[in-house]
Amino acid sequence: MRTQQRFPGSMILLHWLIAGLIIAAFVLGTVMTDMKISPTKLQYYAYHKWIGITVLGLVAVRLINRLLSTTPAYPAHMSSWQVITANGTHGMLYVLMFAVPLSGYFYTYAAGYPVVYLGLFELPGPIAPDPELKSQLKELHEILTYTMLALVSLHILAALKHQIIDKDGLLQRMLPGKTT
Repeated sequence: MRTQQRFPGSMILLHWLIAGLIIAAFVLGTVMTDMKISPTKLQYYAYHKWIGITVLGLVAVRLINRLLSTTPAYPAHMSSWQVITANGTHGMLYVLMFAVPLSGYFYTYAAGYPVVYLGLFELPGPIAPDPELKSQLKELHEILTYTMLALVSLHILAALKHQIIDKDGLLQRMLPGKTT
């Protein structure tokens, strides 16, 4: 197995932190929407919003970090279509990491509810309550979320393919801790 140059530690940390938060938001979103109205359901909605806003902020930091950092090259054996697919998938994941929380943010305000981050302060309401827009934004949020789920699944499968089949060390570039 050939060892690949690793991503900078800050990028590795942000990658896994954001990944964990996205998984938590997805699970929480799935659970809370099927619950009957209760104080617990309302608290889950608050947690879901807090996670989404946190992801939005961390992705902004991650994008700046990505633009300012040098990243390791893909393995030489990767064909041009694989590189194009990888770059396209990564680009779409960045778009979705912004679009999913933003669509949820706008949906919340269109539904007439505030976003009170961490229970401490209310974020600005960019739009007035609007039942028609609420419905459209809810659908958009769901479509974007499931699109992200599909792309994350593709991303994971590609990483596993490189680890198990290609054995090219690609996965180690983004794993936490010291690897050789």
